[in-house]
Amino acid sequence: MKLSLDACEVLDAIDRKGSFAAAAATLYRVPSTITYTVQKLEEDLGIIVYRREGRRAILTPAGKVLLEQGRELLKAAQNIVEVAKQVDRGWESRITIAIDTIYDINELYEVVAEFYKLNTEVEVNIIEEVLGGSWDAIIENRADLVIGAPFPDVNTQGVKFEEIKCADWQFVVGKSHPLLKYKLPLSEEDIKPYHSIVIRDSSKKLPPMTHRIFEKQTVMRVATLEQKITAQVKGLGVGFLPTHRIINQLEVGDLIPLPINKDAPVTPLFLGWRTNNKGKATRWFINKLRKSL
Repeated sequence: MKLSLDACEVLDAIDRKGSFAAAAATLYRVPSTITYTVQKLEEDLGIIVYRREGRRAILTPAGKVLLEQGRELLKAAQNIVEVAKQVDRGWESRITIAIDTIYDINELYEVVAEFYKLNTEVEVNIIEEVLGGSWDAIIENRADLVIGAPFPDVNTQGVKFEEIKCADWQFVVGKSHPLLKYKLPLSEEDIKPYHSIVIRDSSKKLPPMTHRIFEKQTVMRVATLEQKITAQVKGLGVGFLPTHRIINQLEVGDLIPLPINKDAPVTPLFLGWRTNNKGKATRWFINKLRKSL
């Protein structure tokens, strides 16, 4: 069974131009060559592509399928050529950026908007990771770049990283939480009876990193920071949240910060990438993020 791109191109030209003769002129061929291509296609596939109605050639249902799917093949072939040219110029066909769940994706979207103005045709793939999962994504080649990751408490040989910003944390509860009635500052004994909302480390191979929880406190685990914020707004539990991600909730009073006798430290956030990655897109994002952050 044979279906060539040339045959797909011929079917496309016949349909667009309305006749074999017009298709031949468009493709700079003689009409007999177009006729031979169609006959050979029918012979190879064992189907009828065109049926004759007087002087007109009408596509059969099978022919319509070949035309429609053949156009998809032509588009795919053209994309392959463009990607190959792009890679030859030093641009990756795709860049995967892992953002730690603590990082505000809106900041990245602004950078992506600037990147799209370059018209590189590079596909941008964004994934969300948590704690050690951010470094796991780089080390295991699931991502080209990581943004907002914690300090890498792992072997980072072959990986370069640099601090881009710091996050401060606040212990917060929902606006109707029982802890609001306690004497301040809260002690660990005050907090222990209430569930701690914890984000699961997304690492697949590296050891999971620890969370800010109190000893013997029951835990509810969620997948992302957004889920943790929502859970605490609903009063399902308590915990520390980064100030820059809960500004709106603090302003409207959905989350209430409470002083405790065990403050969370300010934590640095890092940008990381593999040192052997020389792709232009990766380098562009690194330089842009350095400037913007």
